[in-house]
Amino acid sequence: MKNDVVVGQYYPTNSVIHRLDPRTKIMSTLLYIVFLFVAKNIWGYIAALFFLSLAVIVSKVPVGYVLRGLKGVVFIVCMTLVFNLIWTPGEALLTLGPIIITRQGVMASINMAFRLLLLITGTSMMSLCTATIALTDGIEALIKKVPFLGKVSHEISMMMSIALRFIPSLTEELDRIMKAQKSRGADFESKNLVKRIKSYVPLLVPLFVSAFQRANDLAMAMEARCYKGGEGRTRLRILKYQKIDFAAYIIVALAMGCIFATRYIPFKLI
Repeated sequence: MKNDVVVGQYYPTNSVIHRLDPRTKIMSTLLYIVFLFVAKNIWGYIAALFFLSLAVIVSKVPVGYVLRGLKGVVFIVCMTLVFNLIWTPGEALLTLGPIIITRQGVMASINMAFRLLLLITGTSMMSLCTATIALTDGIEALIKKVPFLGKVSHEISMMMSIALRFIPSLTEELDRIMKAQKSRGADFESKNLVKRIKSYVPLLVPLFVSAFQRANDLAMAMEARCYKGGEGRTRLRILKYQKIDFAAYIIVALAMGCIFATRYIPFKLI
């Protein structure tokens, strides 16, 4: 099974976005997430999709590689659509026994689907264009500016970077365990949803054991190398904003302004 999780993976290439300061990419991603929730109609999501598509083109990351990360969330998106359709009260459009599909439910489903897909793709782009070490340095530099978190900025950034790094590792481990279970007769492709869910339960124990073992090995390796956190730690690369970073901030600000402006564009689907 091919690994469809791209969050936490780095795609090395020489692009403008790859050369940006990690702080620029982190802040741009945070602004992007905020304005995804600010958008309230289809025009806002179209604007977000347009700017995200430009970012993908400029980053030189293959489009297929970016879209591959959406395969793992198709089920979540579909369940979200269903829940919003049947549980949102409002003006009834269709009645199927006890199930009532409302106009507000349709709109909520469309909004949530676009929001989830754009959110996952946007955050994936940040990790694809930023090496783990650079991402850690960027997070630490930003957290240092927070009054109550400045003293533990290195620890927080290290935990976040390790968590991101473990995502593809755990996915590969899950793939290995599934292949081992399949060789013993496990059925992960049953058409019966209940049976398929039950077949995934035996994967949890070995997956958690593997995760704890990896965490223990990492802790022992850090202790063996006398790791003491950020105290007295030197850096090979000192973060420094360049002209390209200020230009990127201006472009992101314009893009977010366009997304915000779409709130005032009338739109009626039904």
